[in-house]
Amino acid sequence: MPLPDILEELVIIPKTGVLFISSAELPGADTFVHTLIMRNLDRSRFDVHVAYSAEHPGARTPAFEVLKTIPELHLKPFNFGPSLSGRSAIAKTAAIWGSVSTLVGFAGLARYVKKHNIRVIHSTDRPRDAVSCAVLGKLSGAKSVIHAHLRFAEWMGRGLRWSMASVDAIAAVSEFVAQSLVDNGYPRKKTHVLLNAIDLAEWDYRRDGGPIRREFGISGHAPVIACVARLFRGKGQDDVIRAIAAIRDEFPDVRLLVAGRDDLQAMRTSFTEELKALAQELGVSENVIFTGHRADMPAIMAACDIFALPSMLEPFGLVFVEAMAMKKPVLALDSGGVPEIVEPGKSGLLSALSDGPGLTSNLRTLLRNPQLRAQMGEYGRRRVERDFTSGRLAEDTAKLYTNLIASPTGQAAGVLGHASF
Repeated sequence: MPLPDILEELVIIPKTGVLFISSAELPGADTFVHTLIMRNLDRSRFDVHVAYSAEHPGARTPAFEVLKTIPELHLKPFNFGPSLSGRSAIAKTAAIWGSVSTLVGFAGLARYVKKHNIRVIHSTDRPRDAVSCAVLGKLSGAKSVIHAHLRFAEWMGRGLRWSMASVDAIAAVSEFVAQSLVDNGYPRKKTHVLLNAIDLAEWDYRRDGGPIRREFGISGHAPVIACVARLFRGKGQDDVIRAIAAIRDEFPDVRLLVAGRDDLQAMRTSFTEELKALAQELGVSENVIFTGHRADMPAIMAACDIFALPSMLEPFGLVFVEAMAMKKPVLALDSGGVPEIVEPGKSGLLSALSDGPGLTSNLRTLLRNPQLRAQMGEYGRRRVERDFTSGRLAEDTAKLYTNLIASPTGQAAGVLGHASF
C-alpha cells in the first residue's frame, strides 16, 4: 500500500461533541424532534450527549425512558431547578434564591462540556432549556443553538428573549417561524430553517383501518375525516364540525373522528364539552365521534379518508406530515407554516383564515373525488419520503453545526434546511 494511503488510514479525525439540553420530564413535540436528531446524527462524525432533567442521578422520568433507548447517547443527569412558567414574581424570586445548587451545577456542567470536547450546545425554546443553553455557551466557549419551535409572540419572557439574542444561532422549524423572529429584531444571518421530520418507519400507509372503524361502529363505505390535535379553539375542530353540518345532506354517512385531549393550559374550560354542545346544536352528534387521547395515531390515520385540521398560525404541524406519510389528503388553512408542508392542489386543499365556506367547499371537493384523494395521498407520501425524513433533518442539522464551528464570526451564515418545492 502506498505511503500516503497508509497515512490516510492512520489519521483519526476527532468527532464533534454535541450536548443537547432537555429539561422536559414529559416528552412533547419539540423533544420528539430533538430525539430524532440525537438518534440519527452520524456517530462517525458526532459524539452525542444530553443533559436531561433529574433532581438526583437515579431519577427516571418519561423523557428519560425515551432517551435511554437511543444508541450511543451519553446521558448526563442535571437538576435544572424549578420551572418558572406561570409563577408570580414573588414565587419566581423565591425559586431563584432556592436554586443555588442549580447555579453550582451549571459550573459543573460547563466543566463537563470542556472535558468531553463538546463544540455545540443545542436546546429547545423552552425557557429553562434556552437560558441553560445560552449560559453554558458563554461559560464553556462552545457554540450555542436554540431550536425555535414556536413563532415569536408576546408571551415570550425576558429570559427566552435574552437567550435567543445571546446564542450563536437560532434554528427555526419553518420559514414562518424564522421570519417572525427576524421581524422582531433577531438577525437573519443567525436565523436558520430546519424543517421538522418524522420517523417513516412508524407510519405504514399499508396499515388496515378496519379495526378502528369497527371499534367506533363505522361502516366500511362511510367517508371518514380525522382531526387529530390537542383540543382548544386555535386548532379549529369547531370549524370542521360546522363543515360537517354543511355537507351532511349530501353525505349523510360521513363520520368525523376528533382525537385528542383538552389542553387546559390553553383553555380553562373543557373544549371537548363545547364541541359536543356545538355538534348537538347543529344536529350532527351522530356524525362526530370523540375518541379522546389515543396512543395509536397511525391506526386513526389508516381509518380515515381525509385528514382535516384548520389550525391558525401553526408553526409547523408535524401531524400534517404524518397524514401525508399515510397517503391521506390534507384539509387545512393557508396559515403559518402549513403552506411549507401542504402544497395546495398537490397534497391537500387550503382555505383562508376565517373562510368557513371555503373550508366547506374544499371538504366537499375531496369527498366527491376519490381519485383526487388518491392522487394527493400518493403525492404527499412522495413528498414526505423526499423532504421530511429523520435522515434529512439530521444531515441539515449536521451542516448547521459544521458551518457554525467553521465560521470565524461564530455564525453559520446562509445555512437553511429548506425542503425543496
